[in-house]
Amino acid sequence: MSTAMDGKPRRGRHRRRSSLRAMAGRLSWGLGDQAVSSLTNFAVGLYVARSLGATAFGVFSLAWVTYGVIINVSRGLSTDPLMVRFSGVAPDLWRVATARAAGTALSVGIGSGALSILVGISIGGSVGTAFVGLGLVLPFLMLQDAWRFGFFAAGKGNKAFLNDMVWAVALAPAMLLAAKHGSVLGFVLAWGLSGGVAAIFGCFQTGILPRPSAFSGWLRDQRDLGTRYLVENVSSSGASQLRAYGLGAIAGLAAVGTVRGAELLQGPFQAVLMGLSLVTVAEAARVLRRSPHRLPLFCLVLGTGQAVAALCWGLALLLLLPDVVGVHLLGSIWPAAHALILPATLSVMGASFCTGAASGLRALGLARRSLRCQVAVSACYLVGGLIGAALAGAPGSAWGVATATTAGSAFWWLQLRAGMREHFGKTQEVRTS
Repeated sequence: MSTAMDGKPRRGRHRRRSSLRAMAGRLSWGLGDQAVSSLTNFAVGLYVARSLGATAFGVFSLAWVTYGVIINVSRGLSTDPLMVRFSGVAPDLWRVATARAAGTALSVGIGSGALSILVGISIGGSVGTAFVGLGLVLPFLMLQDAWRFGFFAAGKGNKAFLNDMVWAVALAPAMLLAAKHGSVLGFVLAWGLSGGVAAIFGCFQTGILPRPSAFSGWLRDQRDLGTRYLVENVSSSGASQLRAYGLGAIAGLAAVGTVRGAELLQGPFQAVLMGLSLVTVAEAARVLRRSPHRLPLFCLVLGTGQAVAALCWGLALLLLLPDVVGVHLLGSIWPAAHALILPATLSVMGASFCTGAASGLRALGLARRSLRCQVAVSACYLVGGLIGAALAGAPGSAWGVATATTAGSAFWWLQLRAGMREHFGKTQEVRTS
């Protein structure tokens, strides 16, 4: 009776409810922001596929996967450490850290952009032209991505959502102009320069200018996390890039376009998967600080929920999407892409379980373990994709990747379990010392 009258249980329940509401709000903004980002990318991919056909779309896809590698380099060096170490900190500390992280991302964009231009000039042809265009827009793309992660580190997902909305609005007229030009270069520039509009808008939103001069200092201060996250991120996106290059060499550029078409059909669900990934590390870090023993359950619920959603989306594509709609979306690519929906769905389900465990490992700060997982799984992804391509072209590559990703999720969870034992062992040592 006394405990009810003194209000402690009520206050405790109120705090828990407030915490859950706050978490739900942050997750909602993460989903909303990534919905805008991923659905915009989805629309761009469909528009380019319909406008250019399988072979030219394969060229565009090579530029796209290269961008995926570079943005993961940028995140590993700049915004991943920002998310782990500067989520929910005091505003002044966040501003300084975000300016340094954004400057690092911009420096990565400038350096990789110059390299991409040189490679494009040396290659020549349509592929070379696409890489020249990519090089011109990379600095804008890296900076815009850094602002997004900075907003989520501050718990201000609404501002990230607004920034991506600005990109989406700027993209619409740019894509119409690119369609009149009718080339891969035109579409690459339209996509990247409209992202530049959002990058500049981010400077006004934050009231911060990126500090490229802080590049070396930021890398030095975050080297314990940044180096491992760099290798981890690049092993993932690099495997995807090498798989695309290898598939193109083995089965032709049209096969690359076909695989990319099947992946595009997963675009709306990828908005959910990637939207959650924007905030799950920060949320896992909060769970770890408040109730460490609940972290594995948080990761399991996260991974299972995403996998079930991926399965539902894949079944809807297989059973409910009429051929006439598929042809309208992907044009001539549709028949071949439709055959790859099932392995693409299984790949996303496996990745869902991987990201659940990865959120926990990153919250624990165990970059060594997460690096070990990512390198191993990425190697399996690449080998499976290339062996499958050699055996059966695009379908074989898709099934090889699905098998590797599903098997790799088990390794992630074994590492999370070992990481939790390591974390509690260190905590016990601190208490007894």
